[in-house]
Amino acid sequence: MRLATTVFLTDETIAPARLAQELEQRGFAGLYLPEHTHIPISRQSPYPVGDGPLPREYGRTLDPFVALAQAAAVTERLALGTGITLVAQHDPIGLAKGIATLDFLSGGRFTLGVGFGWNVEEAADHGVADWSRRRELVRDRIALMRALWNEEPTSYEGEFGSVSASEAHPKPVQRPRERKGAPPLTGPRTLIGGAAGPKLFAHITEYADGWMPIGGRGLTETLPALREAWQEAGRGPEGPQVVPFAVHPTPGKLAHYRDLGVEEVVLQLPPADEAEVLRTLDTYARFL
Repeated sequence: MRLATTVFLTDETIAPARLAQELEQRGFAGLYLPEHTHIPISRQSPYPVGDGPLPREYGRTLDPFVALAQAAAVTERLALGTGITLVAQHDPIGLAKGIATLDFLSGGRFTLGVGFGWNVEEAADHGVADWSRRRELVRDRIALMRALWNEEPTSYEGEFGSVSASEAHPKPVQRPRERKGAPPLTGPRTLIGGAAGPKLFAHITEYADGWMPIGGRGLTETLPALREAWQEAGRGPEGPQVVPFAVHPTPGKLAHYRDLGVEEVVLQLPPADEAEVLRTLDTYARFL
């Protein structure tokens, strides 16, 4: 089982390049970074993880694509990913270019973690006017990006956006994945975050490679439903990839994931300075 990490990197924490080098030297599998462009002071959206004020790091988060590019430049094997990208808050043509460039320059090491968001005020500043339809907006933008990632110029006309058949290079290094009765999935490995349920599982089986559940609780009950939906969608016998995210590890927890067939777990690192982050890595290294 591969052990990757995630952390809120900010202007006050360990630097991306330093962390990436330490992860690769210790044998960790990857680095996933979250995204928040800004946090409006007038925010009324409740903090989804707990009570109290929003932690300081949310408003200081580094741009994940810039930070991952720095990490890619100083490593050779470390997988790189977003956990997660707020797709609704991006222009899809520009996002497609950035993703393809990072995957190309890293030699195909990028994973696109997709999230639908929780901060209504942040999304509104990006022009997300109808919060109730943000999932459909994300789905549409992923489809538009995949048209740009196709080997041949491909047009796309969607509900929320369109693109004409275009030359768009570089292409992602990762090869298309076949789907029964549907065009192959182009672009990097794509994992969708969110709470278990029929709507989320429908998105995963339609246009993703798997699920990124935060914390990984309740997988014994929810995994069978996802795997059944996967089979009904004709997605193949290998099943969806399930990557528990932001996990605080214990031997028992990791053994449980392994028994469920989980092949990758993303461990939570503290949003701290170099000394504290490296101490945590040394503690986690016993699980490798």
